[in-house]
Amino acid sequence: MRRLFRPAKGSVRLRLLVIALLPMLVLLPALLGFTTLRWATKVDNLLIVKVNGDLTIAHQYMSQLLANSGERIAALGNSVAFAHNVEGVDPAAFLEAERKRLGLDFLYVALPGGGVIASSTPAAPRVPGDWKVVDTALQGTRMSAVDVFGPKTLAALSPALAERARIPLVPTRAAVPTDRKAEDEGMVIHSAAPVTLPDGRHAALVGGILLNRNLRFIDTINGLVYRDRSLPAGSVGTATLFLDDVRVSTNVRLFENVRALGTRVSAAVRERVLGEGRVWLDRAFVVNDWYISAYEPITDSLGRRVGMLYVGFLAAPFSQAKTQSIVIALLAFLCIAAISVPVFLRWAGRIFGPLEDMTATIGQVEAGDLSARIGGVPGEDEIGRVARHLDHLLDQVQERDQRLRGWAAELNAKVEERTRDLTEANRRLEQATQQLVMSEKLAAVGEITASIAHEINNPVAVIQGNLDVARQTLGPAADPAKTEFDLIDAQVHRITAIVTKLLQFARPAEFSASADRVAAEEVVSDCLALTRHRLRHAAVEVVRDDRATRAVRIERTGLQQILINLIVNALHAMPSGGTLHIATRDADSGGRPGAEIVVSDTGAGIAPAVIGRVFDPFFSTKRAEGTGLGLSISRMLVDEAGGWIRVESRPGEGARFTLWLPEAGQGPERPSSGPDAA
Repeated sequence: MRRLFRPAKGSVRLRLLVIALLPMLVLLPALLGFTTLRWATKVDNLLIVKVNGDLTIAHQYMSQLLANSGERIAALGNSVAFAHNVEGVDPAAFLEAERKRLGLDFLYVALPGGGVIASSTPAAPRVPGDWKVVDTALQGTRMSAVDVFGPKTLAALSPALAERARIPLVPTRAAVPTDRKAEDEGMVIHSAAPVTLPDGRHAALVGGILLNRNLRFIDTINGLVYRDRSLPAGSVGTATLFLDDVRVSTNVRLFENVRALGTRVSAAVRERVLGEGRVWLDRAFVVNDWYISAYEPITDSLGRRVGMLYVGFLAAPFSQAKTQSIVIALLAFLCIAAISVPVFLRWAGRIFGPLEDMTATIGQVEAGDLSARIGGVPGEDEIGRVARHLDHLLDQVQERDQRLRGWAAELNAKVEERTRDLTEANRRLEQATQQLVMSEKLAAVGEITASIAHEINNPVAVIQGNLDVARQTLGPAADPAKTEFDLIDAQVHRITAIVTKLLQFARPAEFSASADRVAAEEVVSDCLALTRHRLRHAAVEVVRDDRATRAVRIERTGLQQILINLIVNALHAMPSGGTLHIATRDADSGGRPGAEIVVSDTGAGIAPAVIGRVFDPFFSTKRAEGTGLGLSISRMLVDEAGGWIRVESRPGEGARFTLWLPEAGQGPERPSSGPDAA
């Protein structure tokens, strides 16, 4: 049995096992499930048909009650006793006796215009309401209908009727929310018949039955609809009369001996029946349990929906019966499967055994044992012939494997030799490509540099010559502008140095790096003087913190170029103004003494996606305003001086550039611990 259920995804053994068990474990359960589902649906439909029939009986009884009420009142109005007593000595006593005999709750004679000439109760002197039933009778036609009387009308007929009609509301699950505390209107079977008085006047004999708390009425309906043994054991039939959505007469129990008067119908049923005027035939939650329910609207004499008639029976026994039937069918299936499946598996095992031997042999071959064989398989059937043929194929595979291994070893040796040759050729090609690209770049830069040097040196020479002429011409008058003249001299020399740097960048072999001894705070002061006009225009406040005491090893013009580039970049980052911090301090890097210059701003900062590229040549975030060479050249100048530069920034918190340079007298080697960028 274990061999049958070993993992064998996609194998013939698994397919045969599926073929053997599919009818019993898949098709039969599917058929059983479909049949059970269809049977359950049919049962539900039959229950709906039954409750619809029950509602028809209840509706016919209520219609008959309306017709009988009108007929009895019409018979009384046409009787000799009525003609003799209606205008006799005591017509009220006569009407009271007839009211009791006919089972009515009120009985009176109404005249056109609303007057009342006789009543079984101390009625008001006018007809209590503008009723279509009374108007129709005064016009000569008998009519019966269900009408709703207000509390004042009921009190006018009889205070006892008003008290009997009033029903306190009980909070009910799933009902429409309401602020009302009680239902004080009354639902009445209202009947009227035309009569002719002894003096020849036309009048209407009006009577009615109050249905609020009328348990005899609702119990009679329940008895007609749900007679003994009309429902299975455990189910209970119920009937209810609703005024609007309030139960005013019902045999549904709130507790064991307490009827659910004052409880309300669910919101879903109310919307369907009273809101849309349709009949409800479905399961519904009634007070505290689920019932197979039927509701229909009740209309008054004017055609308005004023209430509902309900019949239904408890759904739980039917649900339990369906569940028991499903459980029994499932148990029967399991018993049949428990008996038949082992028999099927035993038959299938006669096929699975040889197939299992083949699978084991193939597994050994896959593991590397090419000498594994199935051996003799008893029988001359198809499986036996397949097993012998498989052994023959394995012999051929073993022989060819030995030959393939020899060829593979030879091929691997040749592949390794060719791979080494290709790797060496690829390395040489990469070196040649890099040298070619660099040569092309240097050639282009050399041409541009030569052109720039020629174009710039000529106007610089003119500026320098005219500056000397201005000094000689002005003589002592030039002393007040001595600082400005000196700055112009310095910047002319700086331009010359920049041109030299460009040539050095293009042809580094033709230049040798020369370094000066520079005080960092002095260069910072020079750069701020050169940019003071832009600082004032940009409304940027400069905060300095000069603590450096060491002179650094770098050309003065080169350091000026770096700092001016950082200051201008900071101004671009603060278009609406801000604070520019410049600090100098002594600092060591990689065990070498030197000094740091920190330039930070309060601008928008640098996005994390681009901060790693700010020192790349031709990279710029200022679109058409920059060339993208400022920071790249600055880092080249710092590298030549043996220092390093890095940047730190968070979006919205500004940027911070830190420049470290070695102390004058130190070697030009760049410290290994100094990062280029962060």
